[in-house]
Amino acid sequence: MMGNLKPLEIFLIIAVILLLFGAKKLPDMARSLGKSARILKSEAKAMKKDDEPTATTPDAAADQGTQQAARTIQAAPGDVTSSRPVSEAKPTTQS
Repeated sequence: MMGNLKPLEIFLIIAVILLLFGAKKLPDMARSLGKSARILKSEAKAMKKDDEPTATTPDAAADQGTQQAARTIQAAPGDVTSSRPVSEAKPTTQS
């Protein structure tokens, strides 16, 4: 579809975008789009890195299964009363 656009049509699209958003906002919009793309790229790399198997010894794998550290929900800055340990959800059976 994009290959079928003629130069006049491309110019009209650009003119409409300039009229709608203004010349001052376009650089900011492009900058924020670039930041979003960088964040998406870094998150995708982190997800791929998380999926890679880690090299563990058999002893370390056995220790991981028996010992789990308590997870803690972090409080918002200035709110120290709401930090509390979180227990894992236990599956419930319904009959």
